[in-house]
Amino acid sequence: MPINAEYRGPGELPEVIPVFPLPGALLLPRGQMPLNIFEPRYLAMVDDCFRDGHRLIGMIQPDVTHSPSEKTPALFRVGCVGRITQLAETGDGRYILELTGVSRFRVIEELSVLTPYRQCKVDFFAFADDFTARKGEEAVDRQALLDVLTDFLKANNLKVDWEGIESAPNEALVNALAMMSPYGPAEKQAMLEAPDLKTRAEILIAVTEMDLAKKRTSGEPGLQ
Repeated sequence: MPINAEYRGPGELPEVIPVFPLPGALLLPRGQMPLNIFEPRYLAMVDDCFRDGHRLIGMIQPDVTHSPSEKTPALFRVGCVGRITQLAETGDGRYILELTGVSRFRVIEELSVLTPYRQCKVDFFAFADDFTARKGEEAVDRQALLDVLTDFLKANNLKVDWEGIESAPNEALVNALAMMSPYGPAEKQAMLEAPDLKTRAEILIAVTEMDLAKKRTSGEPGLQ
């Protein structure tokens, strides 16, 4: 998804962003994430995003294992900011939107704010490579990724658009498979925080292989 705003480096993003805590949600640079917004606080967040002109939302997972309060759970320290590149009103009070990932960020601190949604001061400079498309994709073991994908599809009786997969660049392939993977928050966070594309692909392969091995030994049925 093309973005009208060109972000060439960390200094072009705001230091304070609204954050949307969502378990199991993984957004990666240049990846697309559809969202169905219906809670009043997040409807207000979207309205404010357009009002301030940035149209940026930080996707981040709640860290439930280190949360003293279920009402306001702690956050993982790393998330990914996305720009709203599509938005539609449903007529029943909801927004259907799509975020396109821009860059990962590290939370410096959560701010005390009057808005109904949470906001954080963040740092993008640790992830400066995110602004370079297809950075490091030549190091990805594409065949190993396709092999484990084939095994996963067979084990779960799923089909996929192989023509689209074969034509996808390594970055788009790795990030799309990571974002769509059915794994839990810990695995998604590990893929998010991977230092490079090669490592992200290796984590995805390892997690999938472990999942397949578990299913074979336990006799569990595939994903439904």
